[in-house]
Amino acid sequence: MPGMESTAEKIKIWFRFVPREGWLPQDTEGLWATRLDADTALLLNVPFLQNGVAEGDVVRFRTDPEGLHWAVERVSTSGSCTIRVLPVPSGPLGRSPQAVHRRLSGLGLGGEVFSKEFPLIAFSAPAGADFRGIKALLAQGQEDGWWHYEVGCATEEWRRA
Repeated sequence: MPGMESTAEKIKIWFRFVPREGWLPQDTEGLWATRLDADTALLLNVPFLQNGVAEGDVVRFRTDPEGLHWAVERVSTSGSCTIRVLPVPSGPLGRSPQAVHRRLSGLGLGGEVFSKEFPLIAFSAPAGADFRGIKALLAQGQEDGWWHYEVGCATEEWRRA
């Protein structure tokens, strides 16, 4: 019913990985998720650091003695892709995540900003989006000095575009 609170349990799913040289020093990332059953959950936000998963994917997790839920494997994919964009401070868009978002939002991308100090934007490109157009704009923006980007999770649909 409209206006009713969801009774689905929201939990944080933790991912552990090896930090990359020249990148953020973290070795874990927590993503909000909706618990589906005893050991699976649906990811609710876009990962800034973890590769291989996207918003809407379902992951299996294990709960440790401290009550933290650690990702074990991806069970199913949403078909979404994870794209991370870092504005070039000396470029035409400056350090503005809002300017980056304006450039990409017309292509149906939703995203989140890491922090004011480090304006990394993690975008979710949903299944069925104009992947060819997104790729072209990302490449053009990098070539023009607007941003650097990486794809943290790609689908076959993305690779074919």
